[in-house]
Amino acid sequence: MWFRRDPAMSNKSCFFAIFLTCLASTWGWSQQRPTTKQPVQPASNQTVVNQSAGGQPNASDKAPKVVAVVNGHTITREKIADACIERFGTIVLDNLLNKYLIVQACEAKGIKITQADVNAEIDRVASKFVLTTKLFLQSIDQERDVTPEQYASEIVWPMLALRALAADKIAVSQQEVDRIIHSEYGPKVSVRMIAVSQAEKAQDLHRQATEKPELFRRLAKEHSEDAPSASVEGLLPPIRQYSGDDMLERMAFQLKENEISPVFQVGQLHVILQCVRHLPATPPDPQFLPAIQQRIVDHLRDQRLGKAAEELFASLQQTSQVVAVIGNAELEKQHPGVAGFLNNQPISRDQLATECIQRHGRQVLRGEINRLLLTESLKSAKLTLGEGEIQAELAAAAAGMGYFNSDGSPNTDAWVKTVLEDEKVPYHIYIQDAIWPSAALKMLAKSEVQVSDEDLKKGFESNFGPRAEVLAIVLSNQRTAEEVFRQVRQAPTEQNFGELAAKYSVEPVSRSNFGKIQAIRRHAGMPTLEREAFALAAGSHSGVIALSNEQYCILYKQSETTPIVQDFEAVKPEIQRELYDKKLQVAMQKKMDSLLKAAHVENFLEGSIQMARTVVPASAQGPSTQVLK
Repeated sequence: MWFRRDPAMSNKSCFFAIFLTCLASTWGWSQQRPTTKQPVQPASNQTVVNQSAGGQPNASDKAPKVVAVVNGHTITREKIADACIERFGTIVLDNLLNKYLIVQACEAKGIKITQADVNAEIDRVASKFVLTTKLFLQSIDQERDVTPEQYASEIVWPMLALRALAADKIAVSQQEVDRIIHSEYGPKVSVRMIAVSQAEKAQDLHRQATEKPELFRRLAKEHSEDAPSASVEGLLPPIRQYSGDDMLERMAFQLKENEISPVFQVGQLHVILQCVRHLPATPPDPQFLPAIQQRIVDHLRDQRLGKAAEELFASLQQTSQVVAVIGNAELEKQHPGVAGFLNNQPISRDQLATECIQRHGRQVLRGEINRLLLTESLKSAKLTLGEGEIQAELAAAAAGMGYFNSDGSPNTDAWVKTVLEDEKVPYHIYIQDAIWPSAALKMLAKSEVQVSDEDLKKGFESNFGPRAEVLAIVLSNQRTAEEVFRQVRQAPTEQNFGELAAKYSVEPVSRSNFGKIQAIRRHAGMPTLEREAFALAAGSHSGVIALSNEQYCILYKQSETTPIVQDFEAVKPEIQRELYDKKLQVAMQKKMDSLLKAAHVENFLEGSIQMARTVVPASAQGPSTQVLK
């Protein structure tokens, strides 16, 4: 979609979900911090609401009336404001109302969050990602469209305020920290698992496994209903203590090496374990222990903050009068120009528009620019995008997401219903933002797409050809790779290779699964790795394979699968359709890129001017004469 509403924001907890999401994401920010020297305490609710209601100048009055010029066509601020409110108005209004409720609660308890508090929190979060604050802040603006001011006032300040308000509910004890440290760094058990839904089948598999323990791997691969572990012959990531499944932990830790457990039940599945080996504890270096403890405290505290925030908002809303006008057609008629009320004080639509543009304006404006460029391109090519093309694109979207009728045709109605319910958007917005742009690009790009016989041959080999079953050790530097290769060559057995993978591999799947990775197929996008995997004989290992300047790999080949499908003609239509769709998507992206590069765009929200493949800061040039007029 061009403007896609975040599903996580589509509920009553949207306000604190914003910054709770940020805690789990790689946020960045712009190069400078907010320059405010006073406490970063939003103005009191009464002040903010009164200013928005009238008497005080609104920020929108001073804002430029034109936000972009695209090939001589202007896009007005009013147009973007209306588009933002239509798509995000109810979410932003909820955020504003909730923010004012937090302000009131802080004032009542005498809580003040200062600029120093905000800056310290930003520094702390940046350090969690091993980034300087400057780089951390730059990436937010680039990856999340969040400005420094937004990050400080809409994410960090509310989070710190809620932590202070809910301090007694999110406290973390030392005992909790010690349990998690023991879970992460204490002893572990590597096991294989067979999990089936039928008790009789589980008993039969248990009998076979206990009679011949060496068959456990094959039995897991062929019969286990847990697909991820079955694909690696039943191997599970090492089981830790205090990980949340007491029965699985107890069974695993009481087994001796190669011993097989009795059948026991986990949920709806009947489970059998075979112990591979016990892994000793790996206590952390004492000098890193304080940082580890702080990481755990932060994680537990942030985990609890969501529930505490819900309870806090529920309590605050019970003692306040909160009325959302936007989104309620009847109230909008009764209160024109008003977005909502908090304790009978109005929040104006202009204020909401300003907030919407600050939070979502750049994203929405890019969509409007793209729409204008596509419209011009269709007109220039003398192409008309009609209802037939829209319905065809809807059908393609439904089919792509697996929505079909009983006769095999795309179930468009069911797909549209799902989208509208999940995304909380009206039908016309979904068509405008997702379907129309996609249909327009397809119309412009489809003539450039061709599927050759060579493409079809490679597609058949990739989808239906043999797979190389391999173990892999992935290393991050050449020196370590050469040392590990020396150890592989000294004992070139599958068991030794797997143990080296568990010890040295920096890639989590191969490390936790003793080197086992997903089977490698041809033409999957990694030609060097594919070439080496298929060139190896079963039971042999490769040399050091340079995947990049920072990643090296050693492979051990277990076997090569035998293709089941041999008839190319039988699957040719399916392959052709899949390849055409993939090529069309690439062509569509190239077409959009070419339209953007060829356009003259003055984007005043982004602060940039693009002139035919050149982008310069807006400050380097004055705005166009047309905009000044």
